[in-house]
Amino acid sequence: QVQLVESGGGLVQPGGSLRLSCAASGSIFRINAMGWYRQAPGKEREFVAGINWRGGNTNYADAVEGHFTISRDNAKNTIYLQMNNLKPEDTAVYSCNVNHKYALGPARNYWGQGTQVTVSS
Repeated sequence: QVQLVESGGGLVQPGGSLRLSCAASGSIFRINAMGWYRQAPGKEREFVAGINWRGGNTNYADAVEGHFTISRDNAKNTIYLQMNNLKPEDTAVYSCNVNHKYALGPARNYWGQGTQVTVSS
């Protein structure tokens, strides 16, 4: 099993910044990719940003392109989400996802428990 633990959420004023972290632990064999998703109250969960583990290629949702940055630390099996110029509409529970594969069997997705980000004055 792979466990994910997120941290770094909180309350921030509009225009402020936060940095989220997500550390993967447990029986890790090969991480293919990791990413961030978010779910606002009354809405479905949506993709925010993702990063390929080997090449480091990144992709972003249109809504966050240019003011969120995803990065990784391979040695620590950790990803980060630097969120700048936060807006009230960024308020959501942010969850970390890892696509992981053992030597045998298909790749699987694992999820963290989520961290609350609230943007409000």
